[in-house]
Amino acid sequence: MKVAILGAAGGIGQALSLLLKTQLPNGTELSLYDIAPVTPGVAADLSHIPTDVKVTGFSGEDPSPALVSADIVLISAGVARKPGMDRSDLFNINAGIVKNLVSICADTCPKALIGIITNPVNTTVAIAASILKQKGVYDPARLFGITTLDIIRSNTFVAEVNGVSPEDVNVPVIGGHSGITILPLLSQSGFQFNADEAAAMTLRIQNAGTEVVEAKAGGGSATLSMGQAAAKFGLSLVRALNGEKGIVECTYVEGSGDKARFFAQPVLLGKNGVEEILSYGELSDFEETTLNASLDTLKADILLGELFKE
Repeated sequence: MKVAILGAAGGIGQALSLLLKTQLPNGTELSLYDIAPVTPGVAADLSHIPTDVKVTGFSGEDPSPALVSADIVLISAGVARKPGMDRSDLFNINAGIVKNLVSICADTCPKALIGIITNPVNTTVAIAASILKQKGVYDPARLFGITTLDIIRSNTFVAEVNGVSPEDVNVPVIGGHSGITILPLLSQSGFQFNADEAAAMTLRIQNAGTEVVEAKAGGGSATLSMGQAAAKFGLSLVRALNGEKGIVECTYVEGSGDKARFFAQPVLLGKNGVEEILSYGELSDFEETTLNASLDTLKADILLGELFKE
């Protein structure tokens, strides 16, 4: 098994690399790439941690040496949000980065499972799909927008207000990965929320990224929690590729298109990526209304990616 991280020297990339070095199965190869020249140093640093996971580091303009024979590619490369920016403000810079990296993935490891972390995910996944399609290697079952951060935030916040352990909470999150497109299904959390409480909790989850950006006062965005979220999802992909059954994650994928072309919801993972897109179940009236109100925004985000020309 070989897992490649593109953007490995950044805040998310280093946190993700550390977590995977300590949690990947023995014998896994962890391949790190970033345009920044410090990347081989990050790999050397991690290689001193005593686990049976081999770490190699690559830097420079060409990521292809890091991608040879990769089974899973996790892309976190891009610029971070700063105060006053929303995810759409990142588009012009990050869209070009994702386009370039996914194009090289298509040439070097066309069968790899690709997880997109780079924001705005609602849009960058559509760009990735377009590039893979142009290259003739697009398989919707192998491309994911990693929205796991919305789930771990939902679990944490719901646990806090109910005085329980976050490990005992599982809140599905559907829709997209930005602002009003993020819809936590609090009605399926196992806890009771009246309409006002559901609205307040939903808003906090939707704005949680901004909460971190403002708290860091210009020093960055959510890197540590995003690293944890990406590691959780990446490890689920590894387990699925290794043949483990019954692995379900919420993720942003191309599905039936009944709500939008790309949509985050629970999927069953398997050896070929998405084995089955699962129903997200019944929604409360509040959730149904909130979802319907967000779809125009989500569709506009997707269209931006579909029309992107660098």
